[in-house]
Amino acid sequence: MSFTRTLRAVGGAVVAGALLFGTAPVASADQTRKDQWPLTVFGVDDIWKVSTGKGVTVAVIDDPVDGSHPDLKGNVLPGKSFLDGGTADRPDGKYEHGTAMASLIAGHGHGPGGGDGVKGLAPDAKILPVGIDLGKAATTSYAKPLRYAVDHGAKVVNMSFEDYSDTSPAEQEAVDYARKHDVLVVASSGNTGSSIPRLPSAVPGVLAVGAMDIDLKVWKYSSYGPHIKLLAPGVHIRSAGVETPYRLANGTSDSAAYVSAAAALLRSKFPDLTAGQIANRLAKTAILPDSMKGKKLPDRHYGYGIVNPWQALIKKMPKGSENGPLPALKDGSSNASSKDAQQAAESEKGMSTGVIIGIVGGVVGLLVVVLIVVLVVKKKNGRNGPPPGGPGGYGGPGGPSGFVPHPPHPGHQQQPSAPGAYPSAPPTQPPGR
Repeated sequence: MSFTRTLRAVGGAVVAGALLFGTAPVASADQTRKDQWPLTVFGVDDIWKVSTGKGVTVAVIDDPVDGSHPDLKGNVLPGKSFLDGGTADRPDGKYEHGTAMASLIAGHGHGPGGGDGVKGLAPDAKILPVGIDLGKAATTSYAKPLRYAVDHGAKVVNMSFEDYSDTSPAEQEAVDYARKHDVLVVASSGNTGSSIPRLPSAVPGVLAVGAMDIDLKVWKYSSYGPHIKLLAPGVHIRSAGVETPYRLANGTSDSAAYVSAAAALLRSKFPDLTAGQIANRLAKTAILPDSMKGKKLPDRHYGYGIVNPWQALIKKMPKGSENGPLPALKDGSSNASSKDAQQAAESEKGMSTGVIIGIVGGVVGLLVVVLIVVLVVKKKNGRNGPPPGGPGGYGGPGGPSGFVPHPPHPGHQQQPSAPGAYPSAPPTQPPGR
């Protein structure tokens, strides 16, 4: 059954169950799993046969994460709290947003076979919690937390919060720093239902995610604009909590977490792809409702469509440009291209040295040959003979003029853009009013 048909088939019953049990303080463990309708529509039984996110670290810049939650225990690294300087793997009182996001990404459930509780889309990924004060997101810079995440092994960074202030130079530099280190940064678009850009999702280089419901419609409170790249489930989402074991919520925060988890699945399956190429697979395999077919993409509400992890994992497609649907860095560099440039420079340097040595050697060889010939001619009274070392002497036929240096080492050549790949800077449209 296709992704779209599955959505429609399970929609009414799942949402009704989520609404019913959402009114209770704690849903039963079995019902908690049943409430996770995104796992059903994504088709996780097939997905987890291909990838579970193993070997990938996803940083969650958010409230500190409860690493002792039964559905997360063992999957949460110590991390760092930028609130008190300690670790970020401890619950922070009543604040549970970070725990919820972590569970959607890398929850493993509990009980026999992990059959109870919340399971994340990438259950074998590791969570690097980076604690900040979400209540002060508008006045607290995420620049240092983001750099910390990059420097401590994250390959994907989830930022499920919105900031109303302007992007500071330090924050833009931190996003660029992540990209140069081949880290994919994912952020939620915001929950205002307006076209007013929310940060960090609107920062160039960030993969902005909006929310959709089970009917394939954009959630009415999902913020939108030309920066939106993908949609993901964000309505009636069951996740892990702190005050109570489980919570039910709506929001683009949850949508971003699911896209971060999908990216972790891909980074585990395709470790050689750049962060931009991972985004490329997510965008190229996204689905759209029939009403959106044939329209110019990215759309201000749908982006390139609804994330489809299964197709992103199995579809055969070219790698595409190293930036994918993300704009190129202003200096034109990226992690992959900088490596290529360095290796190319080293190869060139090696070739030049080889040429010089060859030429010098050829000249010396020629002088030796000439000297020997002169001595032989003088000694034999004009009797000619071939120079030692075979016809052509040291340099082969024609001596030094025929010297062919070893070709430069090919190094890592840049993957050519895939047919129909995204331009370095996706087209934009003026924001709606």
